Amino acid sequence: MNLDLNFSPVFAGWDTLLQGTLVSIEIIICALLLGCTLGLLIGIGRLNPKHAFIYNICTLFVTLIRGTPLLVQLFILYYGLPKVGLMFPAFFCGVIGLGLYSSAYVSEIVRGSIQSIDKGQTEAARSLGMSSSQSIYKIVLPQAVVRMIPPLGNEFIALIKNSALVSLITIHDVMQAGTTIISNTYRDLETYLFIALIYLLLTGTSVLFLRYIEKRLKAKGVA
Repeated sequence: MNLDLNFSPVFAGWDTLLQGTLVSIEIIICALLLGCTLGLLIGIGRLNPKHAFIYNICTLFVTLIRGTPLLVQLFILYYGLPKVGLMFPAFFCGVIGLGLYSSAYVSEIVRGSIQSIDKGQTEAARSLGMSSSQSIYKIVLPQAVVRMIPPLGNEFIALIKNSALVSLITIHDVMQAGTTIISNTYRDLETYLFIALIYLLLTGTSVLFLRYIEKRLKAKGVA
């Protein structure tokens, strides 16, 4: 086997890869904010089955999103919705698709972390005159946040890797940038290895950041 690797053509297209990487980072950050915000609300909405309407809507959303592939959801948003007169930019579809998909998993992390807190603390808060929502936001949620961080780290890594799929709806992310370089240089292996390194750096940075946040929270006695 003759393995002839030449990264020079890839390095020559560094500006294309840089632009694509910046687009990927922008999509990841926007989707992350959407996923965390919506996931928090949905997770809390699934805590109390007594509020049947909210609980059922949130459960239906999680079931639909988790039960269908992300790629299909992206195609529905970008290629399917225009058939019914709803047309959105590719970037918007990518952020919404990734954000909604991530929110379904974040909601389960939120719900599980909150339910892992001793119910006696909620009862104590209620006995002091707090409402159900106040006991969650002021007593339970701050403690649950630390427990959420490890599984959230896994979800963030999954989100970063899943972001590669947005290239299939014409977004010029790092994967699309790599395709452009390959079409000009025919250096498939070298280009994909370089892209893999970029994703590895992104996931590694997110892990280090979450570990830093976790240590800070524990140092403040939140855990």
